[in-house]
Amino acid sequence: MKRVAVVLLLALAGLAALAVVRLFSGERRAPRPSVAVVEALSTADSGFARADAPRPLAFPGDHGPHPEFRTEWWYYTGNLSAADGRRFGYQLTFFRIGLTARPTRRDSRWAARDAWMAHFALTDVGGRRFHARHRLARGALDLAGADARPFRVWLEDWSAVATAPDASAMRLVAREGDVALALDLRTMKPPALQGDRGWSRKGPEPGNASYYYSLTRLETRGHVSVGADRVAVTGTSWMDREWSTSALGAGQVGWDWFALQLDDGRDVMIYRLRRADGAVDPFSAGSVVARDGTTTRLDAADVHVEAQEWWTSRTTDVRYPSRWRVSIPREHVTLDIAPRLADQEWTEPVRYWEGAVTVRGTAGQRPVAGEGYVELVGYGDATARRSRARTTP
Repeated sequence: MKRVAVVLLLALAGLAALAVVRLFSGERRAPRPSVAVVEALSTADSGFARADAPRPLAFPGDHGPHPEFRTEWWYYTGNLSAADGRRFGYQLTFFRIGLTARPTRRDSRWAARDAWMAHFALTDVGGRRFHARHRLARGALDLAGADARPFRVWLEDWSAVATAPDASAMRLVAREGDVALALDLRTMKPPALQGDRGWSRKGPEPGNASYYYSLTRLETRGHVSVGADRVAVTGTSWMDREWSTSALGAGQVGWDWFALQLDDGRDVMIYRLRRADGAVDPFSAGSVVARDGTTTRLDAADVHVEAQEWWTSRTTDVRYPSRWRVSIPREHVTLDIAPRLADQEWTEPVRYWEGAVTVRGTAGQRPVAGEGYVELVGYGDATARRSRARTTP
């Protein structure tokens, strides 16, 4: 599914005018969210295209922008290790939200059709620190944007850029203060088309869907920096790509998203749409990508997720699930999933939990291990208290 349609809309949809004013003044900090998830996503027809049926996806063209739709994102996450055993998780994401469905007149170089947001996080597992940074910019003056051929997406000097003509290799770069990454990614499997050939329905309403694919296994090497330390790392990344004009349906209040890479060569994606009454929405879904890249679709009834432990943020007082047991009977898989660090909560400009996790379990009669990322959106109210200083557990 994914996901930060909610994050984007919370930060920008209801507050776009204020964001643009701040952009004119050069202020990077986005306005803090003040609306509930359901309110932010219950938007009227805005003139943008709707994802109302499957359509052919083509690569590398669909890595590029789709301005006829209201929102889209490029979502990179991964787990990395250094030669000395140090472990890191990272997130680098770029979000575009259309301010108007009509092409912008270029009477001014400041004219912008889109607003852009980027999130950059580094989890230092050994140091037990979660470093989270964000930026906000207009789609003008070359401050932010995306191209298809060659593929690139950027916000100021944060970027994801193809280093091969077919975008089978990419380079990620981000730096903010004393936290940075520079990573080279190489695709190890073809794009996994989620849902019905890349058309992912979120509810029964017409057009309440997105176009969605994943690059589930990207060989990764490069460097991360924390403070004065610049560390060579290797690992595995995941890219999620989605665009739509859809909103959450009636009664849907958030979701849990899992992206898991197993050491038997399989990759698992699960999203659980949560309803206001606590039930799992029947439009929840997922997939299993085999070692050879073959994708098997999962429906809501194919997956069972049970929260085993909970963690309460000392910053926001929001309570999140913090350990899970996931079973997929048709795949003969049972997985226990645990965060590498409990506190991987974003609190600005919007609030959600997203972090690196480890995986242990069984596949048939054999043990299986792995790693991945989990995202939790919609827990707690929209005005979480922030009176206590942030600390790590």
